[in-house]
Amino acid sequence: MNNLDKSPESSTLALQNAFFRLRSNKAFELFVVGVIIFSALVIGARTYELSPGLIRAITILDWAVTFIFLFEITVRFLGEPDKKRFFLKAWNVFDTLIVVVSLIPIDNSDMALIGRLVRIFRVLRMVSIIPELRVLLDSLFKALPQLGYVMLMMFIIFYIYAAVGATFFAEVNSVLWGDISISMLTLFRVMTFEDWTDVMYETMAVYPLSWIYYFSFICLTAFAFLNMVIGIVVSTLEEEHARVAKQEADDAGVPTMLDLQAQIAELKVLLEKR
Repeated sequence: MNNLDKSPESSTLALQNAFFRLRSNKAFELFVVGVIIFSALVIGARTYELSPGLIRAITILDWAVTFIFLFEITVRFLGEPDKKRFFLKAWNVFDTLIVVVSLIPIDNSDMALIGRLVRIFRVLRMVSIIPELRVLLDSLFKALPQLGYVMLMMFIIFYIYAAVGATFFAEVNSVLWGDISISMLTLFRVMTFEDWTDVMYETMAVYPLSWIYYFSFICLTAFAFLNMVIGIVVSTLEEEHARVAKQEADDAGVPTMLDLQAQIAELKVLLEKR
């Protein structure tokens, strides 16, 4: 009799565990990734000139994808052990907004453009599904404060060189060096090596030593500062990977390398005391 009369709490817990197992299932994750890729293909197909029949078929498929996303976000929410914390994660809020807005029938209204844009951004849900992509994006966001200082220094260098270029080279080619803003665009072209030698040889015809100007600018920007940007991003990515690995180890109860090193240090201190 007791086995038949299950409490509502136990039934709810069993249902939550079932949804948790489903959302943690690799096959389910791969299915969602496949649906996201298919959604991207549907979005791409809309950019071509299609027959009315294909347009109707694509519309039906688009709605099917939307309802699959609704089912997936529902499974993730119901499978969350602490539902109050579900919307504290930015990616969960993003996914929910994308799905909710996709459900609003605005294709034939003045908001049709917004509806198309929202469907385009559904491709970004790939980031929320694949952990490695989340780590990459989180690392980029965390590196932004340090990158900001590097970008500020690059802007200062750009501004100084643009002012010098506009002062000396405006008479050579006013299209490329007419004012400081155009000069900065020209310097960006030089930094990205887009036919920069043509720009240099043109000024060298009037100022033979102007190659020093370009050489020093490229060394500062393309070599020094861009390598600094790469170094900051790589360093932040390594820190983020270490943080994720530590969090996974803590969740699984497995000691990390830092924990083992701390334990070894403690043992050394105890042995020294003896």
